[in-house]
Amino acid sequence: MFTGLIEGTGKLVKVEPRGKDMRLSIQASFDLEELKTGESVSVDGACLTVVSWEGRMFTVDVSQETLERTILAQRGAGDEVNLERALKLGDRLGGHLVNGHVDGRARVTARKKRGESLVFEFEVPGELGRYFIEKGSVAINGVSLTVNRCDERSFDVNIVPHTARWTTIGSWRVGDEVNIEVDLIGKYVEKFLRNMREGSSPKADGMDRDFLEKHGFL
Repeated sequence: MFTGLIEGTGKLVKVEPRGKDMRLSIQASFDLEELKTGESVSVDGACLTVVSWEGRMFTVDVSQETLERTILAQRGAGDEVNLERALKLGDRLGGHLVNGHVDGRARVTARKKRGESLVFEFEVPGELGRYFIEKGSVAINGVSLTVNRCDERSFDVNIVPHTARWTTIGSWRVGDEVNIEVDLIGKYVEKFLRNMREGSSPKADGMDRDFLEKHGFL
């Protein structure tokens, strides 16, 4: 589990195809204190497992499923990625709860300057558009961001100067693809309601559509 608060960037030193999978060697821009083999690290928003490490260099394996769902297959040696180590219980949750399970890819359709900030517009696949709400949360390449505007096929986010400098966001251009993970709460609510409508799940005590509407979930 992650927060979407990026600790720093990393540079891909080696990209090694392994059949339908891939192994990435990454040089972090920050100290990896107490990193352990088997630990989870978010790489551009994808939760990957550390298989070896030394100093600031670590190696992760990427499965075929992850390559098909994310932009990691497009990466090459020298590219920069956003990095975040897994959340510790008791840490401050400054972003939002991020699984590191990428739902799909979005495409940058506009990049605009607004004051000192940057505003990006993204096109999303139709099956993911329903999970976006105004002022809700989304993780883009692992960065926790607030949705400014949205419809069924697109959404906007505002990037403050610190975030643009600290992450890879400042390098995004129109046409670039990014990893997106929608807010997991929306997916659980949707499944609960679908099962309730289809009669495939028993109703929990006091939990029905009226309850969800009353408490602002619908």
